[in-house]
Amino acid sequence: MTADVKTRGLRAGIGLVITAVLVGALLWWHPSGLYLWAKAVHIIAVISWMAGMLYLPRLFIYHCEAEPGSRQSETFKVMEWRLLTIIINPAMVVTWVLGLWLAHDGGWLSAGWLHAKFALVVVLSGVHGFMVRWVRDFGADQNRHIRNSIVLSMKYRQFS
Repeated sequence: MTADVKTRGLRAGIGLVITAVLVGALLWWHPSGLYLWAKAVHIIAVISWMAGMLYLPRLFIYHCEAEPGSRQSETFKVMEWRLLTIIINPAMVVTWVLGLWLAHDGGWLSAGWLHAKFALVVVLSGVHGFMVRWVRDFGADQNRHIRNSIVLSMKYRQFS
């Protein structure tokens, strides 16, 4: 791993920590009308998280078509890393923090629908974890298993 990648990872980690601290401070302060603002920011964060999660596989498909080590491949590595660290990760953190706070503040922790929603969010977080691993694999040009899966799924769709 190069120093540049470590520096970018450190900056992304610092950004996540700052985001979490600011959200935590706002929730601790609890000004009037915070619930509606928190709900709005939560919805924006969910949309951002899902948009990133839907776009990242498209980047993987394009990346599979690029020759490893080529200029295009290196561009996709940067695009995938930035999408993950600048948009997807912070949006996931904000979604989790505000979602848990909204559930607690709204008194819905015992609601059955919330348990189902929570299970789905846990599954989406697991998919997020797989995508983080795939971004790292593509970044190290070790994406052979991903490439084969995506190419097979593309061929399957052509014949369906």
